Amino acid sequence: MNLFIKNVSLPGSASDAKTNVLVENGRLRSLAAPESAGSGAETIDGSGLTVLPGLIDLHVHFRDPGFPEKETTESGCLAAARGGVTTVCPMPNTKPTIDTVETLERIERAAAAANGVHVLPLGTITRGERGEELTDYAALNAVQNECFRLMGRGLSAVSEDGKSVMNPRRMREAMIAIHANGLKIFSHAEEIGLCGGCMRLGAASERLGVIGIPAEAESIIVARDILLSEATGCPVHFCHISTASSVSLIRWAKARGIAVTAETGPHYLTLSEDDVLAENGQFKMNPPLGNETDRAALIEGLLDGTIDAIATDHAPHTAEEKNRPVSEAPFGVTGLETSFCISYTVLVKSGLTTLSRLIEMMAARPARILGLDRGELRVGAAADLTLVDLNETFVVDPAKSLSKARHSPFAGRPFTGKVKWTIIDGKVIYHD
Repeated sequence: MNLFIKNVSLPGSASDAKTNVLVENGRLRSLAAPESAGSGAETIDGSGLTVLPGLIDLHVHFRDPGFPEKETTESGCLAAARGGVTTVCPMPNTKPTIDTVETLERIERAAAAANGVHVLPLGTITRGERGEELTDYAALNAVQNECFRLMGRGLSAVSEDGKSVMNPRRMREAMIAIHANGLKIFSHAEEIGLCGGCMRLGAASERLGVIGIPAEAESIIVARDILLSEATGCPVHFCHISTASSVSLIRWAKARGIAVTAETGPHYLTLSEDDVLAENGQFKMNPPLGNETDRAALIEGLLDGTIDAIATDHAPHTAEEKNRPVSEAPFGVTGLETSFCISYTVLVKSGLTTLSRLIEMMAARPARILGLDRGELRVGAAADLTLVDLNETFVVDPAKSLSKARHSPFAGRPFTGKVKWTIIDGKVIYHD
């Protein structure tokens, strides 16, 4: 089946410039096709819409296996498609953790039964995320799954997400082995000795009377893992960066040519510690929201390339859990269905950057971090696409979410830029 998208705009084109996009056999055949696609092609009228490469989310939690009341691979993929996300990287802190061939194959079966979103799992750094015995990276890399089809290996990367490997000697040993297996580490930077709170330590935590987590809990591990990366040659990608000090450290590392990349989330670009409410767990996430200095530094880091990508850290919980007070609620916010509209509103509609640069942050650079041949609009590329209405403003309503999670810190807030169609390998998987 071929696909013909008519009267659509391309990123960076004049508002009145329209084109026709032709997809044949799952690949982009033309970005300037004739007005007629010929017989046999499914046609989408793209009037008023802009075509983008499918978004790539480097950091999601599908809670699969182990926590089906929070999310499953099926429901997570539905949420991804609604947000224009065509590729996701689920973290391995599941139950059991992703450290055996059996668990990885179980996830592959669930992904194959879902809607077609590319599911590229991460494995753990250590068995059971206990910080001791190293995972058998070679065995997991040999699994014939969707990740293997797209990347030539069974894992997209490895991570101890939800915690850090606290023993620096063990982390150094892991980096040597991980690098030897052609993988990279996704570092959850958190010094456990400084944790135990429920929001960022600062004026807001003092005002609310809740225990705070100092910013150094993140930056200490960022500094350590930068130095270990330099020593071992193992590439490190820093997850959910949230502090100004971490941005400075990563900028320093890149200037030295150390193989590091980084992501931050839409919530860190939009919210701050001042948004946290003592009686409301919707704003509780890990790492916690920083202050306005942190938020400004994160935006600056994105704009100057210190931070490479925007990723959601989509971390669903039940509504009952997130409706508890901040001192009792679990860490985590949702994000797959709102990442584009929030990022577009905060960064592009505000005039801070362009749509083309935003797509670099949400598609092209994530693809490069993974070594994936996706994330670009070019003839011959795989037709992973999203069509968005850049003028439609809507209010976030968690009750309408396709995720099992019915919570969001952005509930009731208006954002601009609505996903209308999502296409994977030339096949429509979502239409608003």
